[in-house]
Amino acid sequence: MTKIYLLGLNLAELTEIVTSHNFPKYTALQLAQWLYQKRVTNFEQMLNISKKVRQVLSENYEIGYHKYLQVQTSTDGTKKYLFEYPNNKYIETAYIPDEQRHTVCVSTQAGCRMGCLFCMTAKQGFKDNLNSNEILNQLYNIDESSKITNIVYMGMGEPFDNTAEVIKTINILTSEYANQMSPKRITVSTIGIIPKMEEFLTQTQAHIAVSMHNPFSEERRSIMPIENKYKIEDVVQVLKKYDFEKQRRLSFEYIMFKDFNDSPRHANALVKLLSGLSCRINLIRFHKIPNVQLDGSDTQTILNFQKKLNDKGIITTIRTSRGEDIQAACGLLSTYRENRVIN
Repeated sequence: MTKIYLLGLNLAELTEIVTSHNFPKYTALQLAQWLYQKRVTNFEQMLNISKKVRQVLSENYEIGYHKYLQVQTSTDGTKKYLFEYPNNKYIETAYIPDEQRHTVCVSTQAGCRMGCLFCMTAKQGFKDNLNSNEILNQLYNIDESSKITNIVYMGMGEPFDNTAEVIKTINILTSEYANQMSPKRITVSTIGIIPKMEEFLTQTQAHIAVSMHNPFSEERRSIMPIENKYKIEDVVQVLKKYDFEKQRRLSFEYIMFKDFNDSPRHANALVKLLSGLSCRINLIRFHKIPNVQLDGSDTQTILNFQKKLNDKGIITTIRTSRGEDIQAACGLLSTYRENRVIN
């Protein structure tokens, strides 16, 4: 019989388990605290749970930890972890230290079905959604697990193509019985799947980052097929219905591509599109990937673009490139691990 993993279950699910065995209901809260707060690796460590209950748990359940398969360390301290999950699913997790800030970038899918031209993960195609165990395992099974201050759902996959599991893990991370993490330390990135984006904004208080990369619909469509279904103009209109002044932050991710989206015309269009919306823009240097005819903008062009947007009142930052010597772009390590030929 296959044992059920407990890591990734919320309090309601743990309560169902303990009541199904006729254990005291409070055992569910004890289990949750041992799993998420004390991070035990076996049932024998759960000292305030009776030996009889622990025996039954060990016979039917597992904690659900999966050790990483490989880790690469950059000269700047960034680390990239490779995990292998059942059915030959390879996924990546990045750890990014920055003084007192320790950010982990987690994956939500193995592969991705969105097909963005500039993304290495898209070249793999879609394999599977990650469940709550496989998402949280990335946070609990890296060497820096105890240091984590911030989490970004910005790794492999589109989070809102796996919305239920993403929201479930955020609710666990921010709950009283688990990590008690502030939602202000969690950011979810999306290319703009409108119905799921609204579900997320309604059910959580975590930050949101929208991958824009071009304010013009036709140009964006040429690198991001999602534009055929959810236009960036419509995404922005939906976002204007929500309050981003106090509780949460809205940002737009904008990879700078040479001679494609880095002109004054694009900057002016961004200002017009985002008028009246409390947000910021993160300019990102392009990590070159194999067999894609896109190049990154030069430093001066990026600086000029930033200045124009800042001068128009839109807070615009340039994201520092990290881990370039360890193939930090999403999907590179897992693709090479699979020995795939990228067309």
